[in-house]
Amino acid sequence: MTFARTVAPEVLDSLAADDPAARRSRRDLRRVHRFMGTRGIVLKALRALPVRQSRARPLQVLELGAGDGSLMLGVARALAGEWPAVALTLLDRQDLLRPAAVADYAAAGWTVTQHTADVLDWSAGDGVAWPQPRAVPRWDLIAANLFLHHFQAPQLATLLAAVAARTENFFACEPRRAWPAFLGSHLIGAIGANAVTREDAVLSVRAGFRGTELQSFWPAGGTGWTLAEYPAGLFSHCLAAARAPVNPTSAK
Repeated sequence: MTFARTVAPEVLDSLAADDPAARRSRRDLRRVHRFMGTRGIVLKALRALPVRQSRARPLQVLELGAGDGSLMLGVARALAGEWPAVALTLLDRQDLLRPAAVADYAAAGWTVTQHTADVLDWSAGDGVAWPQPRAVPRWDLIAANLFLHHFQAPQLATLLAAVAARTENFFACEPRRAWPAFLGSHLIGAIGANAVTREDAVLSVRAGFRGTELQSFWPAGGTGWTLAEYPAGLFSHCLAAARAPVNPTSAK
């Protein structure tokens, strides 16, 4: 049995960054990620992507809707030594990156910067002035974690078109719209989640994905890309995309 996808505004998105309930909910999300095994899911996917690194520059990584960057910090620590030079940009509407996190990233061998902007403005290229000129024409990797489900179908199509135009690899880990996840969202209070997190968890699953819904929004039906969309565990749904290398023979 399945249920239709519905998108509704989540409570956390309406709260100020320094609201006590928002700070508590962000802490809850770290526990939610541990419960869902998100870091392990992301690590497995990133290791499978053909992320190529030039020795002349760090690997350029962008996380959309990154929040305080705590999830990707765990990934950075796990990848220490595998990706020796990484420049990470966290894009979010709120500036949540703290100096302690910057130092923790540096200890893992990553540099990190915060870029405050609305992702739909980023998609349209409107009003998003980067603090310094981009050194490369595309990102090596763009990632999104529990973020794409916030958007309706037309916004998703716009956002993923911008992603495809600006990166060589993409990975998203989203809520899985299925009954086990829906049941789990109603039981999230068992891990100490506050009222904001409890309400948002249910909304997130209702707005989640299943089957090949995400890749249906990828531009031109995925031409020129290798796409893989799959469930991960009981609660997560993923999309991995890698730009297909150009065949010199076929390009003639």
